[in-house]
Amino acid sequence: MGSLGTRNRIVELADQLFYERGYEHTSFADIAARVGLSRGNFYHHFKAKDDILEAVIELRRQRTQAMLDGWATEAPNPVARIGRFIHMLVMNGTKIRQHGCPVGTLCTELAKLEHPALPHANQLFTLFREWLARQFTELGRGHQADTLAMHLLARSQGIATLAHAFDDEGFIHQEVELLLKWLHDTNTAPQTSQGG
Repeated sequence: MGSLGTRNRIVELADQLFYERGYEHTSFADIAARVGLSRGNFYHHFKAKDDILEAVIELRRQRTQAMLDGWATEAPNPVARIGRFIHMLVMNGTKIRQHGCPVGTLCTELAKLEHPALPHANQLFTLFREWLARQFTELGRGHQADTLAMHLLARSQGIATLAHAFDDEGFIHQEVELLLKWLHDTNTAPQTSQGG
């Protein structure tokens, strides 16, 4: 495996460990052991754990953007595209129940640590926020698109947090159905000239 391949493998496995154990509770040694590298070889690629964190956040940003681009291409209209976002809770339900939302848990941990990488990590939420707002704008809800996007993000984060706390798959399905009904009602409600 070449140097770039090894570096990419380090970042991918660090991403898993940060999600499963948390950033603070994952050491250089943990990552090196998971990758199968000696400490010396590991330091050839990364000098500090914060450097790995930045690479992990960038990996997640790229994957999130690719996912959103895929939804934009595959789903025929904004309702279907927003539905893809909502169904992500079901698709990732097992991981969410075990470890919570990967974006939410990372941002919460970095906020507690007052870590300088927090603004970079928050960009993951911004990607979702702006993408959702564009979908609501296409639905003709431009005057309240950002409010609706933030509401949906807040609901999804709450669902992920409680599904993780209670390890409850049924709760995820129940809440997803309620979100889909909310989306239908939002789409069919009469439009007004002001937010509301």
